[in-house]
Amino acid sequence: MIDRYKIPRRFPSPTRLTQKPCTTIVVALLAFALILLFLSFSPYRRKHVWGPQFSVIIDAGSSGTRIHVFAFSQQEGSLPLLDLNRTAVMRTSPGLSSFVDEPSKAGESLGKLIGFAKQNVGHNWVGSTEIRLMATAGLRMMDEEVREEILKSCRSVLGDSGFKFQDDGVSVIPGYDEGLYAWTAANYALGTLGDDPQKTTGIIELGGASSQLTFVSDEVLPTEFMHILKLGKTTYNLYSNSFLHFGQNSAQQSLHELLKSGGIKSNGDPCMPRGYPYEKEMLEVKSTGNFTECRTVSSDLLKIGKENCTYQECRLGPAFVPDLQGHFLATENFFFTSKFFNLDGKSSLSDISSAGEKFCGEDWVTLKERYSTTDEEELSQYCFSSAYIVAFLHDSLGVPMDASRIEFANEVGDIRAEWALGT
Repeated sequence: MIDRYKIPRRFPSPTRLTQKPCTTIVVALLAFALILLFLSFSPYRRKHVWGPQFSVIIDAGSSGTRIHVFAFSQQEGSLPLLDLNRTAVMRTSPGLSSFVDEPSKAGESLGKLIGFAKQNVGHNWVGSTEIRLMATAGLRMMDEEVREEILKSCRSVLGDSGFKFQDDGVSVIPGYDEGLYAWTAANYALGTLGDDPQKTTGIIELGGASSQLTFVSDEVLPTEFMHILKLGKTTYNLYSNSFLHFGQNSAQQSLHELLKSGGIKSNGDPCMPRGYPYEKEMLEVKSTGNFTECRTVSSDLLKIGKENCTYQECRLGPAFVPDLQGHFLATENFFFTSKFFNLDGKSSLSDISSAGEKFCGEDWVTLKERYSTTDEEELSQYCFSSAYIVAFLHDSLGVPMDASRIEFANEVGDIRAEWALGT
């Protein structure tokens, strides 16, 4: 979708000021996405359109796989325009990383997703529509040999899908790229691109296997975290990083492993409601359901690796994080947890803490009866997720408990703030 079109001279070309080849490609993709999205609402938009064009992106995450169908309209003498009303998305689970024991069968899990994309694209346009698969933290954490077998299986299936496909269309993207894509999508949706960098909104994602943080910073940053974008006369000095193993699911799994091994001194698992029936491998651990203790152990989890810190200060594991500046969108599991507790997007960390404390203090039987329509595995995670969010944002990153600078949301208006839109 990117290589087929040229940016008109009347639009400013994005410039990469740092010297990272991989990130340079990302910047070109992001800048082109910005121009496409800007044109959708610009005075250059014309009434005359040709036939629709589509691009299909598969987001292969740690806990599930999403397929995004993006629709464009080709205009005479101009760039294609993204039509948000015709985009579609479908999710399946588990994710590709669940095929660690049978990597050659991973591609088969894409069947329903491909069928969904074909239905939305239409028979006449499948052959001319590019399809790409971009995997994130779930595959980043895997053994390289197994990961390559999974990707090979996906390439085989996508190559036979009927869509326009090349082998390099299946890849594992770096975490900071994921953050940059998400930042672009969010700020396009908010209408804050191309203006004062200080008016942009940062993005904090809490995924299953990793978390991402991207925002404009006026601090002098270590080069490995610095991403400088220039669009016309506007320069964006961005901090972007991915924190592998600090996603919600990975963190809770780490907690269970530490409880079993005695790595955490505790009378039981404070992050599970009392009476929760553990699986066989956890039978020796007692669930105690205590929010305060859960928050404490969550803070300890977020310090894992801090002994290897090579910077003046490391707020999350061994990674440098500058002071947070401006407002932020907190997405994915940040949003899902606040939604479960019926909190609106403007709720504070104090609100999440109060809801989590009440939830953690209930026994499992009562919770199952009260939330009878909620999947039990999902239900069991909300004591941990509420405490982990407070530990992540307040105890580690220093967001005040009553601050209003964080908005818990996955959408801005009708636009989903997902990194796939930024590609």
